[in-house]
Amino acid sequence: MTRFLIIVVLVALLGMGAYFYLNRTDTAEGTAPPIAGAPSSADVLARGEYLTKAADCIACHTVPGTGSAFAGGVAFKLPFGTIYSPNITADEASGIGNWSDNDFVRAVREGIRNDGQHLYPAFPYTSYTQLSRSDVLAIKAYLFSLPKISQANKANDLSFPYNQRWAMGFWNAAFFKSQRFTPDPSQSQQWNSGKYLTIALGHCAECHTPRNFGFGLEHGNELAGEELQGWRAYNITSDPQHGIGAWSDSDIASYLTTGHADGRGSAAGPMAEAVENSLRFLNPADAAALATYLRTVPAREGKDPITIDATAAPTLASNNAAPGGDNANADNPGLKLFEGACASCHQWNGKGQQTSYASLLGTRGVNDVHGTNVTQILLHGAGPHALAPNIFMPEFGNAYSDTDIASLTNYVIGHFGNKQGNVTPDEVAQRRKQL
Repeated sequence: MTRFLIIVVLVALLGMGAYFYLNRTDTAEGTAPPIAGAPSSADVLARGEYLTKAADCIACHTVPGTGSAFAGGVAFKLPFGTIYSPNITADEASGIGNWSDNDFVRAVREGIRNDGQHLYPAFPYTSYTQLSRSDVLAIKAYLFSLPKISQANKANDLSFPYNQRWAMGFWNAAFFKSQRFTPDPSQSQQWNSGKYLTIALGHCAECHTPRNFGFGLEHGNELAGEELQGWRAYNITSDPQHGIGAWSDSDIASYLTTGHADGRGSAAGPMAEAVENSLRFLNPADAAALATYLRTVPAREGKDPITIDATAAPTLASNNAAPGGDNANADNPGLKLFEGACASCHQWNGKGQQTSYASLLGTRGVNDVHGTNVTQILLHGAGPHALAPNIFMPEFGNAYSDTDIASLTNYVIGHFGNKQGNVTPDEVAQRRKQL
């Protein structure tokens, strides 16, 4: 019994030590590599604006269509409830207008608010921890230069024990490492800038890295792809078959800044939002740096790897006006749905009629037998509205039943990916609820 009590006390002390260590105030500067598009620190507001866009702050803190930039209220639906983003305008009552520089830096890099309460890792402090102090304060300066918006924060709706913020101290002890970015002297300046943009500012790992049982990032499987909030964030490692290893530098840069790369696909869902709100503003040199770093990310197959068939037989047997390879299956309900609603834009040969954004052959969505993103696009639509207002995919969720959407998704996978799709009506019903 005495030995047991000693062990319990030691474990408690270690846990408390880790807890308080991770609750400390960190004022370390950190070293940021040069960012081509960010003006020098002498022009702090211009630098802050560029970094704020590169960090995609507006996507999580602005409800689309409200005009209330950075006033919060965006819902994040997670397996254990819903989290709402807070108001980060300089309003003193409902925003962060009373926060000091140290308060802001601590929140961004350590995930702790000015009142000492923990933030949930839906806010990507697990990536922002690598930002330099001067860059974080440039972001603060820019946010504080914008109009103050008085908008009360929405209360999170989380089940027990996830609604206990204090417990996040132990989550941090298990899954979070507070660290600043350290340039690698063996790599080029471009590579270091690309890593800082990818891992710290752009926090790409937060969507593209698998998560473990505790919702922590699996860093040993970084950027190998994950499903989050009903969308699949694809493998972006250097794997030539399942990742982007076979993409050219121009393919990567084009996809990041325009949401489309010929023969590779078009962004939709959260990735389209990232392009629209953030990545399209990258300086060309920064987009090139990001691509340079991604090229060196170790190749990983990831969960449920997708193998691309860029020469799908049914597609190649078709022309723009009529199907070829699957004519024998003319009674397929999915084919009839595609004929009636999709063929005029996407064409049977998958090249897209009005725009290359509508091309389908060779894209990962139609090669995913689970049809995750194809289903979401059919249900909810898609489109890079800021880049090309006249290019959009309408939603069909209100027009088609779960059975219809499943049939259409499986047909698209079969015709353009040459694979047997396995989407069921029950899965479609679940995905309807995820947005």
